[in-house]
Amino acid sequence: MNENYFVKTHALGNEYLVFNEEKTNFKLTQKAIQRICNVNFGIGSDGILLKVPSNKADFGLRIFNPDGSEAEKSGNGLRIFCKYIYDYGFTYNKEFSVETKGGIVKAKIIEISNGKAKIISVEMGKANFHSKEIPTRFTKTEVIGEKLNIQDKEYEINCVSVGNPHCVILKKELNIDEIKQYGHLIETNNYFPNRINVQFAKVLSRSEAEILIWERGAGFTLASGTSSCAVASVLRKRNLVDNEVKIKMPGGELLIEIEDNWNVKMTGEVRQIAAGTLSDELIEDLNK
Repeated sequence: MNENYFVKTHALGNEYLVFNEEKTNFKLTQKAIQRICNVNFGIGSDGILLKVPSNKADFGLRIFNPDGSEAEKSGNGLRIFCKYIYDYGFTYNKEFSVETKGGIVKAKIIEISNGKAKIISVEMGKANFHSKEIPTRFTKTEVIGEKLNIQDKEYEINCVSVGNPHCVILKKELNIDEIKQYGHLIETNNYFPNRINVQFAKVLSRSEAEILIWERGAGFTLASGTSSCAVASVLRKRNLVDNEVKIKMPGGELLIEIEDNWNVKMTGEVRQIAAGTLSDELIEDLNK
């Protein structure tokens, strides 16, 4: 693998660039991340995944949003990273662990096509509804069905952490223009000290739900693994769905399983887009 080699992969339209820290000769500063993720001046991406050493798991992963901020966890990012680990021969095992800022997760390669990982399942850890641990500034122990006023709107919100913070809002109908208008205002509201991911969710049946996503640090997103886990957890908490839920997003579908102890497992497809090496000229610009 060449120096500054990258792989670009998408999970349901949510795309990431993957780098190996041992094979890069530049620092992933906020400026560098923003430049690389920019579609005009860089490669273009919803974020960057960086393979790093780990003393606690088989592999270590750092996740960066396109604005340069670091995320605790990303479901789609994890599946993309696991495909990279398997496809590029870092392991031949179909089951392995990954350490993230949001905790250690276990991954399993479910389906292989032409020698490449295609469908991957990730155990995302436990859904946590404790307000202070999400974190939120609400005084109640759990934020389920609480009111939040945003400009001219009053939203009934439900908050949960699946390694990163989420605010789920149940809707009778979904409107892309509405989440694009209010998503950032909810994300940056003072009730959420670390900002928060936002989902509008519509229940279709006991086994299906449809969602729209505003991702912290990235904006409107076609698909998100942790968002799907968060929505399924909230819907299960409110007894609106069963333990297995198919979450439908503009980018595709994920199967989410919620165990009785609130452990969450996510399964979905991942596909590589391209691979290559950053040019010397781009590296020169990144190091300025």
